Amino acid sequence: MTLLDPPPVKPEKSRAMAFTVAAVTVALIVVLWFAFRYYPEKKAAERFFAALAEGNTELAYQLWKPAPTYSMKDFLADWGPEGYYGPVKSYEILKTCAPHSSNTVDVSVAVSPFSPMPQPSDAEKSLKTKVVSVWVVTSDKSLSFPPGPVSCHFL
Repeated sequence: MTLLDPPPVKPEKSRAMAFTVAAVTVALIVVLWFAFRYYPEKKAAERFFAALAEGNTELAYQLWKPAPTYSMKDFLADWGPEGYYGPVKSYEILKTCAPHSSNTVDVSVAVSPFSPMPQPSDAEKSLKTKVVSVWVVTSDKSLSFPPGPVSCHFL
């Protein structure tokens, strides 16, 4: 190397890898947030419907955490073996969403008097499947019926 030779050129370090890792990390965080944002409320609804499917209406009534005006007799009229939604032998959670300006999460559930849940191709059994919306209060995971049609936001 002589005095007239230029100094060796240092290649600029590519920052593409750092930007790629950052972008993938942000995307993963967003995907996980959308996948698990209503997880506790969904689990509360699953415990409730699992208790109903097992025939344990006492536990289901406790998990509902009813107001004093919603007696066990009223609960059984809705969810019991002869109730409006009963008997619940199988269920499938269809979707969860958060109604506008509310401290609840709306959980839409398909309930069936057959076990396992009938396939859509089984028209006779599928006709007896009902879709019900229940609200899960985020603070104490109590359940209730929504007061009317549900309008949800997604962010």
